[in-house]
Amino acid sequence: MILGRFLAASAEFDQRLSAIRPEQWTAPTPCAEWNVRQLVNHMVRGNLNYTDLLAGGTRENFLRMRDVDALGNDPLAAYTASVQLVADAFARPGALDQVLDYPLGQVTGRQALAVRAADSAVHAWDLARALGVDDRLDPALVAWISDGLGEIYAGLAESPVATETTHRFFAAPGAARGSASRQDRLLRLMGRNPSVAV
Repeated sequence: MILGRFLAASAEFDQRLSAIRPEQWTAPTPCAEWNVRQLVNHMVRGNLNYTDLLAGGTRENFLRMRDVDALGNDPLAAYTASVQLVADAFARPGALDQVLDYPLGQVTGRQALAVRAADSAVHAWDLARALGVDDRLDPALVAWISDGLGEIYAGLAESPVATETTHRFFAAPGAARGSASRQDRLLRLMGRNPSVAV
């Protein structure tokens, strides 16, 4: 079930990734510190870091490798390969119950993959906004993340829904609007402003 959520979120990102035109790699994204290439690298490197954690990697190595280039000369192929590595690694017997040394605290493989799925979905929206393409996410995926935010980030040192957090890894939430769609309410919780263009 959780592996299916991760794959669905990864497909959302992949759908936008294939729409990148050559001149858009340096375009800004809703993540102020990243352009399109840096955002895509964050996704690929993140996937590689998650598989490394499952292989016994440490939080220190995760953070050290966080921004190292993982795209090479073929970002699309790098992303596709990284998703497959995560899928294969977390499908192994016992992987979802394994305790990982995640940067925000020790988590099971199941919780780590849930965090990765939520992150992938939100970054799919970031990429869509940067490219000026359809930014509507799968409603079932949005509902799962919205309904499960507390569980997805339970026990972590930092969370997008925690009242006290450093915002080192998550942007500060924006004010919610009563008439906003469920997707927009989720995005605001995750520090995005859907009403503002990039």
